[in-house]
Amino acid sequence: MVAHVLRLRLDLIFGALRGDRRRVIRAAISLVLLILIVALACVGILSLRAVPSDVAYAVTIVGCSALTLGFVVAALVGGADDQLDPRRFAVFGATAHATAWTTLLASIVSMPILGACVVAVAFVTLWTAQGASSHVATLSAVIGVVTCLLFTKVAFAIASLLLRDRRSRELTGVFLIALLVVIVPVVVFLASLEWHGEVPSALTQAVDVLAMTPLGAAWALPGAALTGSLVPPLLIASVTIVALGGLWLWLVDRLLTTTERPGSARERRGLGWFDITGSTPAGGVAARSLIYWSRDPRYLVNVAIVPVAAVVAVVPLVLVGVPMSTASLLPAPLIALFLGWLVHNDIAYDSTALWMHIASAVRGVADRVGRLVPVAVIGILILAVVIPLSISLHGRWAMLPAMAGVCASLFLTGLGLSSVASVVAPYPVSRPGDSPFQQPQRTGGGLSQGVVLVAAIVLSLPSLWWAWLALTVDAEWSWLALWGGAGIGAVVLVGGVLGGGAVFDRSGGRLMEFAAST
Repeated sequence: MVAHVLRLRLDLIFGALRGDRRRVIRAAISLVLLILIVALACVGILSLRAVPSDVAYAVTIVGCSALTLGFVVAALVGGADDQLDPRRFAVFGATAHATAWTTLLASIVSMPILGACVVAVAFVTLWTAQGASSHVATLSAVIGVVTCLLFTKVAFAIASLLLRDRRSRELTGVFLIALLVVIVPVVVFLASLEWHGEVPSALTQAVDVLAMTPLGAAWALPGAALTGSLVPPLLIASVTIVALGGLWLWLVDRLLTTTERPGSARERRGLGWFDITGSTPAGGVAARSLIYWSRDPRYLVNVAIVPVAAVVAVVPLVLVGVPMSTASLLPAPLIALFLGWLVHNDIAYDSTALWMHIASAVRGVADRVGRLVPVAVIGILILAVVIPLSISLHGRWAMLPAMAGVCASLFLTGLGLSSVASVVAPYPVSRPGDSPFQQPQRTGGGLSQGVVLVAAIVLSLPSLWWAWLALTVDAEWSWLALWGGAGIGAVVLVGGVLGGGAVFDRSGGRLMEFAAST
């Protein structure tokens, strides 16, 4: 049975390079990207042979823990199905244990696991050069790869049992966004640390914690052996494999004795964002808004202009002699301010589609909350990248809490005020399908634009003042700027959503008349 399943596995791998042209192109691109990533990882690992062992230990623990976590998360929400799903082999009549071990062994023949094996070889080479026992390094690599394999199979099994109807292209996009939000700040932070041949104190504690978790314990064995503390990570790594193996056996038995719930073609195909946001009024509005924001050029142009305008605003300051370390603190607050301001006229972009909200008696609060979801997702993504970059250029990471607090205050107060302004004073904009740069003639509406911008700045003055004190007096003010700014922004956001929702409930006729007339 093992040999037969291995042949099937090889046929599936080579079959991906035949058939539909678009599928072949996607598979080829994925293969090339995987090879490039593995090559870069190996080069990076081998370059650590000349650094002190504690530095190599820190880097490999962080990187290999991220590798193991990536196998788990990608299997859960990546949207792909396990080609060696045990249920496909139920017709062979084998026991659950035989099916479990057979599919597990055959799963080694997969491009991600083979890539992990190549990285593991570089890992062994590194630690052998660092003076660790080759036997310990090899054992560590084997346990690490087996852990990745077991995590992947368990995650695929859990996803097929519990998340089959929830995984989709949209959820994969959310996963990639979340991954970017996490990775970019971490990479910027690690790159900004002053290593000087030793592990920075800011990283030491995180490395020690990762080495005692199922994600990093297997990869910690060579470094732990050099320091004489091999037993704890070896014990954790062994228990992890035993626990994952037992869980895999139980899941296979569950898969082989559980019948999939039958569903209609629509259920199997899914409803895109409507599956992700949930079947609530706010979720429905959020899904519709996400579709609009991802397809309507009017929204896309507005979003694209924001970071460009913020960066352009720095150029005159640099030209007149303002140090780059100071000027680099400006773009992030400007981006936060403009992102919060973007939805101050959101209802006008609906045009006559607004009738769906009014005719279905959607509550104002649900409408306000749903409309904020797209800009909140975009704002968190952009700010999670821009804030660490700004602080990295500034050079003082003690200012990170202050910058986060100022941006949170400007962004959240802007969203709260915009939730009110869009229903109190909407004004005409370009119609759906028209050029985003074509603006209709209007006699009013400019006032609400200025009011939202100025009010957001005024309400954020406390956090701006505390951030200034952190910059010029004492860095301890950063934490007050963080919590104070986040608190002010949260209060204004909640108040704006409730107030805007109340106005929406009482102004359905007026808003529908506005939409029909423009």
